[in-house]
Amino acid sequence: MKKNFKQPSSKKLAGRKVAIFDIDGTIFRSSLLSEATEALIQEGVFSAKVREKYAKELKKWIERKGPYEDYMWAIVKVFDKEIEGVKYDTYLKVVKKVVAFHQNRVYCYTRDLISKLKKENYYLIAISHSPRELVEEFAKKIGFDKMYGRLREVDKKGVITSQQLFLDLIIDKSKMLKVVVERHGLALRGSIGVGDTDSDIPFLKMMDHPICFNPNQKLFRYAKRVGWTVVVERKDVIYKI
Repeated sequence: MKKNFKQPSSKKLAGRKVAIFDIDGTIFRSSLLSEATEALIQEGVFSAKVREKYAKELKKWIERKGPYEDYMWAIVKVFDKEIEGVKYDTYLKVVKKVVAFHQNRVYCYTRDLISKLKKENYYLIAISHSPRELVEEFAKKIGFDKMYGRLREVDKKGVITSQQLFLDLIIDKSKMLKVVVERHGLALRGSIGVGDTDSDIPFLKMMDHPICFNPNQKLFRYAKRVGWTVVVERKDVIYKI
């Protein structure tokens, strides 16, 4: 069976202002995918030996000798290979445990911004490169209206396959955003977008008010060049650059 993107009624959304958030490193103070991978190892769903496949990149990043992106891509490769053949129900149980444990591990700035925008009737959308099940479980408890993430096919026996669905839309968040906005008549006027890496630049360009939160170097340089808002949260201090 294939998992679909369920869409709300267009009539209810027409004209509503929209706010788009990345999740990992923007709201969640870690990576949902890396935490889920570790949990799947601890639960015995993945072999403990798979840690060896990303240990080198993790060590480099921790010691600030390598980029975080290299570590994350190593995690993605491990997850993509190991998740194939896993029972979907087994995977969901781990997802729920991961989110329950980490639900409050969030940044103050984005947590409070989400609360403020919710009160102002913004339609809140989370678009992440993490698996959709993790994104949905995490984001719905914060108050998001719609969540998008990497999606895999589940066969008739309830087993996760190697087939990834709508991958082109998830990899390029701006494509997904265009589909959602056009389908439902959402208003980009007054829109707000929050991202933390240069991969978020395409969708941030579509926003009236792009915010670069704890940006990586490439995004920071781009933001300063074009005049975007840069916000950094460090310990208990939040400041704009």
